[in-house]
Amino acid sequence: MPKTRQVYLLDPQRLPPETIAVTFAKTSRSPETFSQIASELSTEKSAEFHEKWVVGYGHSSVAEHAVLHIAVENVSRLAVECLESNRLASYTEKSTRYQKWDQDSFLIPSELKSEKAKQVFLDINHLLFQTYQESLPVVQKEIAKQYPQKINENEASWERRIRSMYVDVSRFLLPASALANVGITINARALEHAIRKMLSHPLDEVRKIGEEIKLVSKENVPTLVKYADKVPYWTGAAQNFTIESHNIVPYSSDMDWCQIISYDRDSEKRILAGILYRFSNYDFRTILEYINGCSFEELERLTKLSIKDLQKFDIPLRELEYGNFIFDLIMDQGAYFEIKRHRMMTQTAQTLSTDLGYAVPKCICDSGFEKSYHSSMKKADEAYRFLADYDPIVASYVVPNAYNRRVLINSNLRSLDHLINLRSAPNAHFSVRRIVHRMAAEIEKVSPLARYWIREDRDETWQDVEKNYFCETMQIP
Repeated sequence: MPKTRQVYLLDPQRLPPETIAVTFAKTSRSPETFSQIASELSTEKSAEFHEKWVVGYGHSSVAEHAVLHIAVENVSRLAVECLESNRLASYTEKSTRYQKWDQDSFLIPSELKSEKAKQVFLDINHLLFQTYQESLPVVQKEIAKQYPQKINENEASWERRIRSMYVDVSRFLLPASALANVGITINARALEHAIRKMLSHPLDEVRKIGEEIKLVSKENVPTLVKYADKVPYWTGAAQNFTIESHNIVPYSSDMDWCQIISYDRDSEKRILAGILYRFSNYDFRTILEYINGCSFEELERLTKLSIKDLQKFDIPLRELEYGNFIFDLIMDQGAYFEIKRHRMMTQTAQTLSTDLGYAVPKCICDSGFEKSYHSSMKKADEAYRFLADYDPIVASYVVPNAYNRRVLINSNLRSLDHLINLRSAPNAHFSVRRIVHRMAAEIEKVSPLARYWIREDRDETWQDVEKNYFCETMQIP
């Protein structure tokens, strides 16, 4: 008698995450249905299974079936960087675009034992948050002039329409100490790795968060996270290479904020060959030889064919991953907080500092708030340099979103399409629009066919963004 197809959920309200993980794991050797397997399991049996197979034999993929939803509140945006650095997890955080911060919404790091250092920290945070709050109505008034209330539009609707516009500008003043809430959905395997990263972090705040996440996670996945601990290898590498970096002699004073450092010169041909490979029966070398014999016009025809019927929200063919680019970027911290969400690419961010100067939004100048803005940025720089003598990583807490930061990005063309498609949209923050428009322009210089694969909103250029939204993008204090 033919078996009937069954599709159903294992209820996480009835079954613990570790039990669900074991239920799925046992199907590889058990002929029973998932529901039958689950009915025979207890919390103790599940723990024994994980202790033997996941911990003892290293079958860590089993832990991916145990999923947790973790709420983390009132942590600094500096800590959020570590919290959200895990590739295989989902995050939603308090937005600096749609919410406003009050005067005391910042973290005071426990490392500040010196009364003088603590006072400097408190003074600059109070100044930055006060300036931030003072800027809101001033910038709002300027934005209201540029985007006046429409006929038949009530006051509340108008406020909602322009809110993100003026909050977007004022957020340049918020320091990395600003508190945020983050919702996390993550499987136990990725969680164990995340906890290890946090416990190995140089900031006490992040280590404490790691300890607390481990503690609450043990309520649901006690076996799968109990061995997560500090990793001496990671802490040692950080210490050793920080020392080694002191031996570097600057190569040049080139401050171009967007540079392609490396790219695959044959990536276009490899992508097209990869697509043909999928839909043919030939080996890759044969297909690549065929592609190498094609004229540019023929390659362009194949490229257009590869995107035929592709819509804005469709995911492109996976073969775009055969083309890779490495970018060295300088961006303001606010833009980095948008970029860092694209975790499928490899990102290496340098420690947040005031060394690369800060951006000045045009609306700050147009609204007459420029003097207060510059004054706050320069005082933030002074506070950072004082605290950096005490601890350069702790000093990062006082650096506002306006300050620039270096980020190295290695990404394939498929991920770059997603980044540029999403972040070049008109509703994206102007800081990140500037970044991705320039990235797209640089890619097309070295890869003419890439313009077909990258879905960019082409109603503006990165030069347009600089002209319309910035007075300066690299003001050195």
